[in-house]
Amino acid sequence: MYPVIQMLHSLLAYVVLVLLTIASMNAIIGMINKADFSLRDFKLTLWALIATHTQVVLGLILYFISPLGIRSFSSNGAQVMKDATLRLFAVEHISVMIIAAVLLTIGYAKQKRTEDSASKFRRVSIFYTLAFLLALSRIPWQQWIN
Repeated sequence: MYPVIQMLHSLLAYVVLVLLTIASMNAIIGMINKADFSLRDFKLTLWALIATHTQVVLGLILYFISPLGIRSFSSNGAQVMKDATLRLFAVEHISVMIIAAVLLTIGYAKQKRTEDSASKFRRVSIFYTLAFLLALSRIPWQQWIN
């Protein structure tokens, strides 16, 4: 079960990155062009949110069943904090990704409650871009390269 969830988590990461890139760029372009916030824009933000939340759920499952997750931290926390790779998986990756998902959720909720298009695009561009940049900062790139 672990290898299957890990593969899904790795594959879905590409989908999330693409959707966040498109949603962020779309919001920035819409804000600059003073466009109307359409149903397509709404669906794009929603799909990015759904994909990210699915990714977080898979990541949480991995965190609790992986040898690099909670088990490594609970067995010897001091050693984990000294090793950059173990610290990335046991603490940094999960913390930053949850913060990124929270930012997406806040941005989505704020744009949903806002009436005018300029504010919708501004809120999505701020929150989705911040979440995207945070996610990029804590992706274990060396694992993808190897």
